[in-house]
This record gives sequence, structure tokens and C-alpha cells, in this order.
Amino acid sequence: MTDPFGTEALRTSVLAAWRGSPTRFREDANAEEDLRLGGYRDRLLVELAQNAADAAGAEPGVLRISLAGGELRAANTGAPLTEAGVAALASLRASAKESGVGQFGVGFAAVLAVTDAPRVVSVSGGVEFSAERTRAEVPELASERGGDVPVLRLVWPCDETVPEGFTTEVRLPLKVDVSLDDLAEEAPDLLLALPGLRRIEIGDQAWERFVTADGVVTVGASRWLVERATGELPAELVQGVEHRPQWTVTWAYPLDEPLGEDVLHAPTPTDERLSLPARLIATVPVEPSRRRILPGAAAWSVLDAAAALYPALVARVPAVERTGLVPLPGFPLSEVDDRLRTAVIAELRAAEWLPLASGEWIAPARARVLDVGSEELVDLVEDALPGLLDAELSAPVHAKALAALEVPRVSTAEVVAALAEVSGDPGWWREVYAAFEPLAEVDPDVREALRSLPVPLADGRTVTGPRTTLIADEPLPGLRVVHPDAVHPLLVRLGAVEAGATELLADPQLREDVARSLEDAEAGLDGEELVETVLRLVDRAGLRPGEEPWLGALALPDGSGEWHRADELLMPDSPLVGVVEAEAFPVLAKEVAESYPRTALVAVGVVDGFSLVVDDEPAGPEHDLPDEAAWWSSVPEEPRRVVAVRDLDLVADWPAALRLLASDPVTWRAVTEPDGYTGWWIARHAVLAGKAPREYRLPEATLLDGLFDAAPEDLGLPEHVLRAAGVRSRLEVLDDDDAEFVLDRLGDPDRVIADAVVLRAHAALPEGDFAPPEKVRVLSGEVVDADDVVVLDHPWLLGVVPAARVLLADGSEELADLLDLALASEEFDGAPDHVGEVVRWQDLAAVRMACELLEVALPDGVVVVHEQLLVDGQRVEWWMADGVPHAADTPEGLARALAWVTQRWEDRHTFAALITDPTAATLLG
Repeated sequence: MTDPFGTEALRTSVLAAWRGSPTRFREDANAEEDLRLGGYRDRLLVELAQNAADAAGAEPGVLRISLAGGELRAANTGAPLTEAGVAALASLRASAKESGVGQFGVGFAAVLAVTDAPRVVSVSGGVEFSAERTRAEVPELASERGGDVPVLRLVWPCDETVPEGFTTEVRLPLKVDVSLDDLAEEAPDLLLALPGLRRIEIGDQAWERFVTADGVVTVGASRWLVERATGELPAELVQGVEHRPQWTVTWAYPLDEPLGEDVLHAPTPTDERLSLPARLIATVPVEPSRRRILPGAAAWSVLDAAAALYPALVARVPAVERTGLVPLPGFPLSEVDDRLRTAVIAELRAAEWLPLASGEWIAPARARVLDVGSEELVDLVEDALPGLLDAELSAPVHAKALAALEVPRVSTAEVVAALAEVSGDPGWWREVYAAFEPLAEVDPDVREALRSLPVPLADGRTVTGPRTTLIADEPLPGLRVVHPDAVHPLLVRLGAVEAGATELLADPQLREDVARSLEDAEAGLDGEELVETVLRLVDRAGLRPGEEPWLGALALPDGSGEWHRADELLMPDSPLVGVVEAEAFPVLAKEVAESYPRTALVAVGVVDGFSLVVDDEPAGPEHDLPDEAAWWSSVPEEPRRVVAVRDLDLVADWPAALRLLASDPVTWRAVTEPDGYTGWWIARHAVLAGKAPREYRLPEATLLDGLFDAAPEDLGLPEHVLRAAGVRSRLEVLDDDDAEFVLDRLGDPDRVIADAVVLRAHAALPEGDFAPPEKVRVLSGEVVDADDVVVLDHPWLLGVVPAARVLLADGSEELADLLDLALASEEFDGAPDHVGEVVRWQDLAAVRMACELLEVALPDGVVVVHEQLLVDGQRVEWWMADGVPHAADTPEGLARALAWVTQRWEDRHTFAALITDPTAATLLG
């Protein structure tokens, strides 16, 4: 048998070393035992695949695993077995490969887990190892270890044929059962980790590795996006270290399912657990067991290179999927995992791979993302917010990744604040509102933040917040009306008012402008724009005069160009011209009167006719009406509503004014309102032929003759107007002012007043607080000083009190108090001078007859009859003394006493007539 690889020399050398130093034998046995029981256990297929990949060279190879005759066989394509390779197999330490782990290095020890007689056959020759043949060579040394010998130190040639299509096959007589199904589970990962292999066949299963032009690797049903880089470690990092300076780094990202927890592949799996979204396959220095990396600068340098390559892998993923490759915060699974994740995050933050709204790329360190967003919104605000990411990255699915990259989230409030610095046209702003609308519908926090949105106005201004704006069909200067090109339903939702003329007039800013308009006009500011706005709105709203009193402050020019409040100006052709005093009102400029509807000018307060003050909830006499406080206190109850004609104190022609008031139903209702201000004021202060209306009576009111003068007929006023103005038709209950007036008339000696009128006048006096008269009318018809007059409180006293001292009135104590007069009983007193005859009433036939004829009950009791009744020397017809009636023996005396005791004082004259002549009953009917 030929020995193409020089195995005899290798055996001779090893045996010599063992025999010369049994310690070397034990070292080799221990080292192989460590590999078999430690680092390379459970790594059979991995090492066989690594050897096949190393043999493949430039063209990826094929590995076939099969079971035949109790052997596990691993056939591969590529370079055949070489003398150096055989030496490496028998060395347990070195590799014949110049880079990487090398073909048939120490990893071949993994076969010892299943066999103790492995063979390697190749088209260039074959070799075998055997525990049995080794024990036979050194029986004494083997016996010392109980027959345990190093298998992979002594190598013999063998002559076997390689399967067709392959160059090398490893044949492993099995000492344990091996399941091809278990090995098959590792095949897909090995094809990904070992680019030197393109196909693995295990039994009747096969896996092939396909690579597309864009770097996507497909293994079986799995697709991986792969990014590779190579390099060389600096010389200072590899001195004294048993590995080559070249390194290879591969990132593989699964395109179909998330990777989940993984391990570092170097290039085959290690025990270094990783939690990154992509698999790292790197020729990082590892411990001899190949399960852990070899700590040190070299290993860290390769890992840093891997982290630097990671953004390139991320950049190959579609833009909106890239955040799926960002390592999320979590407890690191290993020291390697911690270092690698930290480095990857740092590299990702610095690299430009996140998509901007503009389509360009930006590094996370300079990026920001909308907290809530849409494509439209991002497109609109990207200029205001440099570094703004594409809107799709605002979705919650990207939030954790962007947080790990420390990309700040821009809240809606911050967007709104940034927009405050933007000068967009109204149409652009409408697009902004449209973009925000769907966000505002679902998020109350967004709605609250949007309340500070800038809003462009029709007049070119931009204001903060829709709540203060108005949406109108027609832009009007001076108002916060939204520009028509910017109007959007979102503004209404955020507080803007869809305004007709009425709502526009309610704008607080407009009211403030009107209130300040006169001051501004006097300061030289142009007020024509405001005038146009207000009058157009008033016209469109159809306001009535006095409906919005605040409009009276609107500044308007008069004929000379001076500015006045609207309610201080008179229409040039007003019917009040000539009715009110010439200086009462400046006249509105003619050009203004001709430029705007009359109804609008009158509604803002320009005087055309008499206007009203209306207050449905008055709190007091605070309406700036003349003598309003006096009227307020004169009414029986506090007014619940005030409707009053204003400017009455400016009237110069009262007959004309009354005709004008009567021609307008609105003002006429105010004049005729019961207890109303207007009628009250006109009655006292209007001037008709030099007198107030209440000083007159209607011509037909003759019962007031002498007390009131008849209204002059030349006034030309109908009766209903005179009545409403306060001209008297009858003597009603008087108020305090009336009382003083009437008493003054009663005390006028030049007036002829009938007694009946005087009596009615005294009876109508109110229980008020008015000045008592200095002159009064007495029973004699004279007008005398009030100091000498008494009020007749008992009728019998009239017999002793001179008529010139008795007030012409039905006397009472209350009347005496009102007029500050004494009672007659207080100044005159007395008793009959003589004792008369006591007679029972029923004994007087004439009295009985009179009572029967008048159907009056005959009084019980007595009457004292005197032939001549004298009281303190004065002759009287009757008297009351101590409650007993006294009467002169005359019809008049008896009649008066009878009328008093029967409480029929009004029938005293009838009683007298019947007592004189009973037949008078016929005459009396």
C-alpha cells in the first residue's frame, strides 16, 4: 500500500516522542479528551461542514451526509486531502489553512464523540486513525490509562475510493447511534454561516444556498439579507496570538420571521448569546473550545467592525422596515451582547439611514419624528421642523426603536409652536388644517394643542388660535375674519365661529373698536373702514334702533367733518329738524347719509325720529334720562321694564313733537305706557302755550273749570294726544307735585272755582309729603291766609265758627294734618246755655212721618228740644253735648239732629223739608 502523505514518518515521530517522554503521551491524551468531552461535543456536523467549506475554495462546495454499513459518511467537493492537511489532522494543534480556522484543524476532534476509528479518503489518497491500532503500538502506555489513548495522533494510510462527484469523504464507524434528522436541523444555519458551501445533503433531504444579485441569501424556505465585510487586524493586536490577522464579518437579517434569541457564529455557533435582530457571523478569535470568544483587543476590534457594518445592512432594508433592525432596550444576554448592542446603537445614531419626509436620509442623532402624523402633515411642516422623519415613522410600531436611538418625538404643541414662525399663504394653511383634522378627531390632547394654531385673516394679519376668529361669507375690514382660502371645518371644531352678520357684530374686538372709535378719530386715525364694516353688518343683520345700544358709540362725521358718536348726530332730513333745539344735535354728513341705508344709520343710533331706551331688566334709574330718579321713586312699584323716549329735554316745538310721537306706534306705546317714564315726563316738562300739559284740562272737562285752564284750541292736537300728554279730563288722585299745583290754584284769589270743584280737589289730595298752602278757600268763598282757617271736623260747630274761617272741604283729621291746619273742635267748644225739653224721637209726629216716608228706622233715644238754642250766646240750629243731640224747635234744627243720629247726614235737607211739610214727600218723589 502506498503512503502518499508520509504517514509513517508522522507515526515514527509521535511514537518516539511518547516513548521518550511518557508525559507527552499523557498530555496528548488529556488534550484530546478535553476536546472530545468539552469544547467539541455536539459539534460533529458543524465541524464536518466547516472542513467542507474550507476545502471548497473559490467555488462554493457540496457536503453530503449519509449512513452506510454502520458508518456516518461526510463527502465534500473542493480541494483534495494534502500532506499538510494530514499533518494538521495528526497534530491536534495546527491548521493547514492560511486564514480562518483551517481545514482539518483541531475541530476534527468532534468526530471522536461518535467514533474511535475515523478515516479520511480523498482522490489524492486516504488516511485512517484507530484507537485499537494506537493501543497496539504503545500497550504499556495505554495500560497506564486503562486503554484510553489519543486517537488522532497516529495516522496510517488507507486505500479507498471516493464517491463519484466528490473529492473527499470522512468515514466514521459509529460507536453510538446518530440520527440524521437531528443533524438535519442544523443544515440551514450552516449554509448561511459558511459561504464556502452551496448545498448540504443529509440522507434523502437536501438544502441549497442561493444568492441573488441584491445579496439576499435563500436557504430552504428562509430568506436572509446578508451584508459582509473583510479586513485585517492591526499587527499589534495579533502578536503572540495563535490565529490569522484576517477577519470576516457577516450580518444576516431574516426576511420572513424575526430572529429571536440567537448566538454569535464564529463562523459556526458559539455559546455567546445575542439579542440583536440580525445574526452575526464573524471570524472573531475564540477559545480552543470554539464556544466562547477569546477576550481581548482583537476580539473587540472585530466586534466593533461588525457594529460599523450594521448600518449598511439596515440601509438595504425598505425605509419603513428599518427600525425593525434596531436593538431594543433590554437586559443584555452576555458581555458580548452588551458590547455589541452598545456599539451598534452608536453606529446607527451616527449613520444616515432614516428616511426624511423629503426622501433624503438622515442620521438619528439629527432626526426628529412627529408624535402623531400623516404624510400630508409632514410634507407641510417639514420646512418648519428640519430633520423631520417620514410620516410612517410616527406610527406606534416604530416608537420603541426610535426611542432606543434617542430620536426626539415632536408633540403637536411643538409643531404648532414651530408653525407660528411660518409665513404660509392662506391656501397652505388650509392644507395644514386638513392634515390635522383626522388627528384631532381621535385625540383630545391633539385638539387642545391645536387651539393655538396660527390663523390667517382676510385683512392680512395672522392671529393665534381659531377660538377668537370668525368665518364669514364676506371678509370685512377690522374683524378677525378668517381668510376665505384658509377656511376649513377644523377651525370651527377648535372654536372659530361661523358668523352671519349678527355673530360678526358680537365680536369682542369689533365692540372694542367701536367703543374706541371716537377717541381714535379725534387722534387723527382713519375710521372710514370701521364705519363701513359696522354699517354693512348692521344692514345685513336687520337691527332695529336701540337693539344694540353699544353701536351708538360708533364715530361718524358731521357736515363740517368733525367726528361725533352716532347717537349724538341727526339725520340731515330728519323730521326732528325744527322740532328739537337747533343746537341739540350736530347733523350727520350728507355724503355718509347718502352712502348707507337709512335703517342702518338709525340702528346705530343716528337720530332720525324719537328713539327709545329699552331695558328689560332694569336695576335702577341708570339710563341717563332727565329726572329719571324722580320718576322711579314716584311709581307705586319699582319698574320691571323701562321703555322710554329719549332726548325729550331737547324739544323746542312740543305740539309738533307730540304729533311726531303719536305718528309712530313704537314711540306712542312708550308715551301711553301706564306709569311709564315718557308720559310722566311729558306731563310735567313739555310746554304747550307756555304751560305744562298737566296744567291744562280738556275743553269738555268743565268739572275742572277754574282749577285747570282749558287747553288752547290752536294747538291743533287731538283729544287722545292731549290726554296722553297729561292734559286733565277729570280730577283723579293726585301725586305730591299735583297736590302743590292744585293747592296753589285753590289759593289763587283771581280764580273763580266752584265749591264742588274745591271740595273734589281737597278730597283728591294724596297722603304724601308736599308743602302746605299759604292761602286756602273757605266756606264764604273767599281766599284767606291759612293761618286763621280750621278744618270743620264736626258739622254742629259750623254754628259757632265763622264761615270765613272754615276750609271749604269735607273735614277730617287727616286733611288737617296734610294742610297743617287746626281742627275746629280744637279751637271752638261749648254747651247749650239753657236746659231744653227732653223728648223721645218717637213722640215727635213730624219726625215719625219723615222717617216713614224715607224708610229710615226711627231712632231710639231722646233729643233735647230748645225753643231757642244758644251756645255761648250764639244762636245755633243744633248741637251735640256729651253724645246727646240738642235741636232748636225748628224743622232745620230737628232735621240736622235726626240726620246725624241716623247716620243719614246727606239727607238732612230732605228731613227738613218733610218735617216742615209732610206733603213734600210727593214733591220729593
